[in-house]
Amino acid sequence: MEQRKNRFLSELADGLGDHPDKENILREYETHIEEILLESFDCKSEEEVAERILTRLGSPEEIAGLWQEELSVTPSNMKWLFILLNIVFFLGGSFLTLAHNLFHWDWLAAVWSSLTAIPTIIAFVYMFFWALLGYEIGKGFGHGGRKLLRKTFLLSLIPNLILMLLTVFRVIPHSWFAPLLTKEFITVCIIFTIFLYPISVLGYRWGRKASI
Repeated sequence: MEQRKNRFLSELADGLGDHPDKENILREYETHIEEILLESFDCKSEEEVAERILTRLGSPEEIAGLWQEELSVTPSNMKWLFILLNIVFFLGGSFLTLAHNLFHWDWLAAVWSSLTAIPTIIAFVYMFFWALLGYEIGKGFGHGGRKLLRKTFLLSLIPNLILMLLTVFRVIPHSWFAPLLTKEFITVCIIFTIFLYPISVLGYRWGRKASI
């Protein structure tokens, strides 16, 4: 089977051409092929093993085509898309907070009460956003996406840090966030913020694996 593995990788290398992440891609597929070989003790022939490899991974031509297609996805566009989404979240929350404190509308008060009653759910939804960020970058850029993930995360985190500073230094009145702004809630926010990057990295690894 060593010869079949080498032929598979050779065809994949030819299909990848001058792909910038070529060596990492070949190493990763070599690892996956070796894992399949270890699992294929129940196969009765080399042809059956080869068929299992093609079923699991696809043909070298198909794999190379997918990786070449990924080059058309611009890292800059992906980065700014997630940064923009994070800003939209913050602007939406800011307008809601401002409107709630300036206007005493019954329907807005009802919306505010509903949201402030489920802070944990909102926090988990927001953490899912960061996991999705990592997943999409991992799936779209593979090994080459780690640097993009770090840069996107740091830029996306700026609105979070600005809001924290404005709140801590009371530029934004604490009463605006009643009944959320308690010591316990602030502690939870800090803990959640610390975990955002590890969550993004886990999502990135999951996405990178899904791209195989």
